[in-house]
Amino acid sequence: MTTLTVFLIDPNRLFRAGLKRVLDGAHFEVVGEAASLHEITASEADLMLIDPAAGDITERAFQTLRLAHPKARIVVLTSELDARHLAAALRAGANGYLRKDIASESLMQSLTLVMMGETVFPTELAALLLGGQTAVDEPQSQRKGLSPRETQILHCLLAGSSNKTIANHLKITEATVKVHLKSLLRKINATNRTQAAIWAMNNGIGQASVVPATV
Repeated sequence: MTTLTVFLIDPNRLFRAGLKRVLDGAHFEVVGEAASLHEITASEADLMLIDPAAGDITERAFQTLRLAHPKARIVVLTSELDARHLAAALRAGANGYLRKDIASESLMQSLTLVMMGETVFPTELAALLLGGQTAVDEPQSQRKGLSPRETQILHCLLAGSSNKTIANHLKITEATVKVHLKSLLRKINATNRTQAAIWAMNNGIGQASVVPATV
């Protein structure tokens, strides 16, 4: 697997060191780091991970970062849910918005999806932007932490669709479908597509039409 280069932007030196060890153990290689936007050096990294605490991360700041590094994927990695930062990041073309308390395996999967061209952010942040929902009101798919894309794939599994059919329907690659499928099976504790479809039926996920959505 091709090694992807990463640039870290986070004010916490210890966190950067820990994240570097996690990433370097996978198919990522940290090639640079900075404590703030002002300390960023010239970099041709494939991926940039940034904590909004590394300065006043406004929409303009994201746009400046995007213009300076047009080929890089940019992902926000933060300890706080902040609708303002999320909206600014997405408007400026960020490719993801993730929580720092994410499991290492989930982080690797999310970053892999970003490098495949997906936009990744937690389901609860989507609800936050739309005004929020209580845990009681959330559908079972959200309480299980399924992303909108994973829920779409569940709909497709209920219809008996193959990976190729799902990929064509959602306009993503079969490799991306497989990554999403692996993630959702883990989240609902299922071992195969049939068990996933049964779980979907038992939890009120019908065969409604699928609409485009981010991860």
